[in-house]
Amino acid sequence: MASNQKIENLLNLALDATEEEREKSLELDVGYDERDRTWDLILKYSGNLDEAKKQGIAVTELSGGYAIATAEQSQIHALAALPQVEYIEKPKRLYFSASQGRRASCMDALQAGADIPAVIPGRYPATEGTAALLGQGILIAVIDSGVDYTHADFRNPDGTTRILAIWDQNVPGDPPAGYTLGTEYTKAQIDEALRTGMRLPTQDLSGHGTQVLGIAAGNGRSSLAQTERPVTAGVVLGQDRGVAPLSHILVVRLGSPRPDSFPRTTELMQALDYVYRKAQEWQLPVAVNLSFGNVYGPHNGTGLLELFLADIADQWRSVVCVGTGNEGAAAGHTSGVLQKGNTGSAYGRDTETEIQMGIAPFETTINVQLWKSYADEFSISLIHPDGQVIGPLPQSPGAQRYRAGNTELLIFYGEPSPYSISQEIYFEFLPVADYIDSGIWRFRLTPGKIADGFYDLWLPQAEALNTGTRFYEPVPDNTLTIPSTARNIISVGAYDSRSYTYAPFSGRGPQTALPSAPGLVPAKPDLCAPGVNIRTTAAGGGYTSASGTSFAAPFVTGAAAMLMQWGIVNGNDPYLYGEKVRAYLIRGARELPGSAQYPNNQVGYGALCVRDSLP
Repeated sequence: MASNQKIENLLNLALDATEEEREKSLELDVGYDERDRTWDLILKYSGNLDEAKKQGIAVTELSGGYAIATAEQSQIHALAALPQVEYIEKPKRLYFSASQGRRASCMDALQAGADIPAVIPGRYPATEGTAALLGQGILIAVIDSGVDYTHADFRNPDGTTRILAIWDQNVPGDPPAGYTLGTEYTKAQIDEALRTGMRLPTQDLSGHGTQVLGIAAGNGRSSLAQTERPVTAGVVLGQDRGVAPLSHILVVRLGSPRPDSFPRTTELMQALDYVYRKAQEWQLPVAVNLSFGNVYGPHNGTGLLELFLADIADQWRSVVCVGTGNEGAAAGHTSGVLQKGNTGSAYGRDTETEIQMGIAPFETTINVQLWKSYADEFSISLIHPDGQVIGPLPQSPGAQRYRAGNTELLIFYGEPSPYSISQEIYFEFLPVADYIDSGIWRFRLTPGKIADGFYDLWLPQAEALNTGTRFYEPVPDNTLTIPSTARNIISVGAYDSRSYTYAPFSGRGPQTALPSAPGLVPAKPDLCAPGVNIRTTAAGGGYTSASGTSFAAPFVTGAAAMLMQWGIVNGNDPYLYGEKVRAYLIRGARELPGSAQYPNNQVGYGALCVRDSLP
């Protein structure tokens, strides 16, 4: 099947692949439903999609000219041919970024118990005359694995829920207006279930979402069952409460298309659209938490998910906080710079580069993305562990197939998209039988006409690989997961608040040379927050400890709610949202020992310190 330039490279390859090849792949089958033989797709469009609907294509329209469509494979090229359709991508798999924070983030001084009024019978939460910043009047939205809505930390003193709604995309039956999947549970339905003991079908199977929400907004009431703690305004004044314990709560449990499957970017985009619609309906400023990501893409903010997130974050009075992922020490990324040869020709051949990649035994499939400037020309050969050389590969768009030992290779030379000047060469390693060949594989890069010379290679997320599958000369820079690479969001790395050191697993930003300044200046992350051994709420009740940037991001989400309360709700600054919140937070960030330059690509401007972020 011929490639279509309005269709992303990975989707072009997936459409060209056989069903057997897609089934073996970690990435190519994401978005495809073999039962209905349909694809879920992300669209960027202008005008309307009435013509697509007339063709029987199911469409969910989102904000800003984006949509989610479900189409038969035979319809995709006709869909791309519509003048209203600008670009089409397939979904990507999402991974949760999980692998004594409030005091370390300078919050206690802004939440002093003396400034909080006593509990007022019949009124909760109390906001009038309140100086303490506990998230009053702000909506915290957590898009994640769901929530244990029965947990005491998410309930008021009278037993009712603080959760205004839950959209569980996995429970069919009653989706929110404008969407087609899942079921929406209102506050009234949750309260009725709590009152009667009836169990709603929504749940948090992994506990990840409950843990994230506890950090951002837990009120510590479960502590009362374990020990007597002072209580004021319905909040336990102790170590177990979260950052914004009087905030309103909105939860989206990301859907999985099949029971044994995983959330995808299509579900995330719909969740974000829903959150913004509900925040505007309720007229509440909103702080959104995203504690997951993936590694597929050029990592420069040009994918449709990143563009959608940047666009929607410009709407309403909002802040979006995204963890940078846990790929910093995973050895899943490497990079370098190819040089022109020294022969006096632009096609010098004496600077050849070899990149070693280890594949562990019993690996069923992997893929590798190589991203480069489209202006650069260099040949690529792939060397099997037994010495067999595949290549130099033809530098022409489209799919190529090879066999080396017991491994089938599916390779795709992409072209730039309307949103990016980068070029992708994608390598899919598929087993002939059960497993691909283990050992040391080598990528040989031979320079031709070089303009920029930069290249990056990424393996799949560490959670998808066996131990030992890695690059032998990894580069920890540029290991942010997507969508923490988007514009207009706050990207959050992790540090250990006990030792005041950078957490090595935390995803790092790129190193970008600026001609106007000496040295290297990073673009991301914006700042870091505690992310090692964080005590938080557990699904099923009580508390647990967790590590990862998943649990650093909600500290910043809660901090954003504190600042928006101070500005918008308390009347100090009605425009304190969006990029202004990010500016306040990075201004107050504290330097950590051991780093001479700030900002840097490990911790950005430093560690979260809300007290110093206020004027």
